[in-house]
Amino acid sequence: MRKLVIIDNGHGSDTSGKRSPDGRLREWQWTRIIASRLAEALTKNGIDSIIIVPEDTDIPLHVRCRRANAIAADNPGAILLSLHSNASTAGGTWGNASGWGAFIANNASAASQALASALFRQAAEARILGNRLTPACGFNRASLAICRDTHCPAVLTENMFHDNRGDVDFMLSEEGIATIVQIHAKGVADYFSQQR
Repeated sequence: MRKLVIIDNGHGSDTSGKRSPDGRLREWQWTRIIASRLAEALTKNGIDSIIIVPEDTDIPLHVRCRRANAIAADNPGAILLSLHSNASTAGGTWGNASGWGAFIANNASAASQALASALFRQAAEARILGNRLTPACGFNRASLAICRDTHCPAVLTENMFHDNRGDVDFMLSEEGIATIVQIHAKGVADYFSQQR
């Protein structure tokens, strides 16, 4: 069975907000860097990937889900990762929440849970969980369309907080980018190794 990761790189350039208060980090640009670097890392590990949002502009959730489902229909065993950065404040102010988290749908499959757990283990090993509350299972559940309405195992990751000064410094550093990419690449590899 083909190992394939469908990468959904979050929001687009016309989403209001979704940036650090000082404007240094814009979520849509940052997630596209992560998606591109992740695709390269997966290729090195013998895992295929498809980025479903090559556009810079916002693509509606139902369109992203439709694109993912069309790919998944032709590739049994494909998985989806939706890449984001988080925020805890409104109005463009700095906050104190920090760290990494994973979300799955309320009706998530066992495979989605296994994927989220594999990613969480890598984030814990990298010591970037921050101060947010994460359940013992390693993931949160929510009614998120990109996870709920796709027909394959799906996890949305919130990769640090773009309204936390320390997180932004980390996210914009080469070390931070490499760490986030490796969390996903290693987590995916672990997940596929368990599916044999």
